[in-house]
Amino acid sequence: MRPEYCEKFMSSQAYHMDKKASARDWFMKGCREDLLNPESDEAIDAYKKSIVLDPTFTAAYVNLGFIYLQREDYDWAFLCLQRATDLEPKNPEAYNNLGYVYEKMGRLGSARQMYEKAFAINSGNVEAIYNIGHISELEGDYHGALRQYKRALEADPHAISPRFLLAHLFDRHDMFDEAIQEYQGVLEKNPSHAKALFNLGNMHVQLGDYTKATEFFERVIASEPNNAEAWNNIGSIYEITGQDEEAIAAYQKSLALNPFQEEANVNLAHIQYKQYRANPDTKKREEIILRLHFILSINPQKTRAKNLLEELTKEGS
Repeated sequence: MRPEYCEKFMSSQAYHMDKKASARDWFMKGCREDLLNPESDEAIDAYKKSIVLDPTFTAAYVNLGFIYLQREDYDWAFLCLQRATDLEPKNPEAYNNLGYVYEKMGRLGSARQMYEKAFAINSGNVEAIYNIGHISELEGDYHGALRQYKRALEADPHAISPRFLLAHLFDRHDMFDEAIQEYQGVLEKNPSHAKALFNLGNMHVQLGDYTKATEFFERVIASEPNNAEAWNNIGSIYEITGQDEEAIAAYQKSLALNPFQEEANVNLAHIQYKQYRANPDTKKREEIILRLHFILSINPQKTRAKNLLEELTKEGS
């Protein structure tokens, strides 16, 4: 190679190496921003700069795609995660990720195709197996979903996700004994699995075991202190068992975490209405009406709120 060409080649190589190193630096900056402030514009900008410097940086596309997913910007999520499949066409995880975007977009047939591609690349890919099952469940195919979830557990008996999905499938079909057994199996692997704890709490409410239900919701809160729905459900149990002041405190805690939660607002209005009926007070009545109007501004079709407002309006006329 002639000396002048050698010099050009060496400088070109150094340039590309520098660009890749800079791309990695921007990627790490994106990871830090994403960790400290999830879904932030700063993280997006860092990942984009990483991609500009190295258009083949698959991990940057994936992380950027998941931020857009969390933002429910599915078009951009699709573009990023499709690019990942272009860069790594033999990577089953890339197709699982793209399938999930399709699933969120409501394109179940396309989602299934992506999950089946992942399975075709690696027939032992547990995520692809239970993802196919989840599509079957969404399509109303109980037996297809059951078959896939069990197949995933045969491939990896320690996997948590397919066991939870199996438990949830049983739960949705009111197969309480089977659902409880599988949820307990999830908790054996992960005692702080909030969704399993929450669903077990709901099931024990249905079974009338309020003590056990409360235990499960309290475990949810121990693992996720800001879980507004768990506080609301504890409030409902207090109300059912005649502990109105404790119920009000729980509903207020739920609303402090999420002021727009419809159920907690309706439940609080309902219990305040009971107190108002026992001890009529104009100020309390106005407070309840204000809360009901707020609920209906969020969801005009909220039947419980409409019915309660009608009762209060009749009493005031």
